[in-house]
Amino acid sequence: MERADSVQKLYTRMRLWEFPDQYVIEPTDGSSGSSLAVSRIDGSMKLIDEVPECSSLRVPKIYTIFGVIGILRLLAGSYLLVITERECVGSYLGHPIFKISSMKIFPCDHSLKSTPAEQKKTEMEFYGLLNVAEKTSGLFFSYETNLTLSAQRLNDLGDESRLLPLWRQAEPRFLWNNYMLEVLIDNKLDPYLLPVIQGRTRMWRRGADPDGYVANFVETEQIMQFNGYNASFVQVRGSIPLLWQQIVDLTYKPKFELLKLEEAHRVLERHFLDLRKKYGAVVAVDLVNKHGGEGRLCEKFGDTMQHVAGDDVRYVHFDFHQVCGHVHFERLSILYEQISDFLERNGYLLLNEKGEKMKDQLGVVRTNCIDCLDRTNVTQSMIGRSMLEYQLRRLGVFGAEETISSHPNLDESFKILWANHGDDISIQYSGTPALKGDFVRFGHRTVQGILKDGVNALLRYYFNNFRDGTKQDAIDLLQGHYIVSVGRDTAASSQKGGLEAIASFPLALGLVLIGFFFATISLGQVRYDFRHFFFSLMWASISIGIAAFVMANGRVFCNRPRLHKPC
Repeated sequence: MERADSVQKLYTRMRLWEFPDQYVIEPTDGSSGSSLAVSRIDGSMKLIDEVPECSSLRVPKIYTIFGVIGILRLLAGSYLLVITERECVGSYLGHPIFKISSMKIFPCDHSLKSTPAEQKKTEMEFYGLLNVAEKTSGLFFSYETNLTLSAQRLNDLGDESRLLPLWRQAEPRFLWNNYMLEVLIDNKLDPYLLPVIQGRTRMWRRGADPDGYVANFVETEQIMQFNGYNASFVQVRGSIPLLWQQIVDLTYKPKFELLKLEEAHRVLERHFLDLRKKYGAVVAVDLVNKHGGEGRLCEKFGDTMQHVAGDDVRYVHFDFHQVCGHVHFERLSILYEQISDFLERNGYLLLNEKGEKMKDQLGVVRTNCIDCLDRTNVTQSMIGRSMLEYQLRRLGVFGAEETISSHPNLDESFKILWANHGDDISIQYSGTPALKGDFVRFGHRTVQGILKDGVNALLRYYFNNFRDGTKQDAIDLLQGHYIVSVGRDTAASSQKGGLEAIASFPLALGLVLIGFFFATISLGQVRYDFRHFFFSLMWASISIGIAAFVMANGRVFCNRPRLHKPC
């Protein structure tokens, strides 16, 4: 699985010089490659042999950077995104794995000086989204190995593929900076082309698109190394693969809306066809409630799966909340009994000390709840635990009846590993750590964990309604889901009108509170003058009327995506 020495290596440390007319990126890791000059006027790039001499009148700022994430072009300017801080968080087969601690945007927007005022205003709105993206969490990279492929797919690469630069080996589904690398790819800047990964999440997205690709799709790989042996087990999660949506509207649990029911079978079939091509056999574990608000989704998913299920596709419904409630997660053993035959039959990847394949993973468990977070995290950790025990028994480390629970240190490490994994995905998607995380972390529910879940649930409500629209716009912009266009975006910026142009939840909340404040003051004056009773009623009525109007138009008062608007 080692890459040949002939492959041009990525630069691991660089110096960025900020000149008045250009940025110059100079390799400082001992490599002998050329420096990269990026114009501050239009973002154009070229290789240069040496860094220009500095003027004695204006000494350039100098930054140490650890990678170029890419460049993004907006209406008039281009914007260079680089890694300014990194943290080594582990290694895989001897290759260091880094987490991005800090990123920085360098504008190449001098051409803005000659652009019309309206276009300049729109450019600044887009630039604000880049500032949101600059704070993206959960980004990882390696200079030496391909993190976008599972160990099995990496092992299956042919010799020619292993000689390719990392960005050409990468799986586009999991390449976070795929779109931003395009300019560097066009300029053939291989030593600067650093692949970055993140859990694939979309804030305002639910269900599938017409091609069967689902929101919140995450591939999780659990890797175990022991005495030269390497074992890998892959699971996936993703939104229910139907056309549906759940648009925030200030209610705690917005309604689910099924769309284009006549397309359900085709979309579901495409989704599972893609999974079979990539992973082999599939068992779909559906954890949503059978009744209540989730019931209609559950029913439609189950009914449609009857037309897709076969020898290599199974559907298993497990009403997590009904069976496990809020504390009895040990009852997941009931689910495990239903899928244990699939796990034993389709197994995991196992490589011996020589890197030779002893066993393949022939299928995958696909798990979903509504957001593919909390219930999914608990369930996947249970499945991962069982597969690790299989692997350790196969290697002779465990006896036939031995379990992880009988080894306290290993048990604690495993729980922490999966709890942190669930928290990372949840923070990326919802802004808070995972709910029910105390069970994954400690093996049982705790009073502190239940109280923490309550706080996090309220925080999620706030983020969902008042923050995530902007965050989704930033994702769409960076991922190339939305391509900026001068005519369309300038016009859209100037044509906002109606209620949407003036709707402000903070303003409305302020008016409601002021109304109730004056109502309370007036009520206190009734004993001196009965007319104040009517003033109190008036102020209370105004507050209630404003609150009712806001709730009736909840979608408008939420922080909604403005680039790709939901239906």
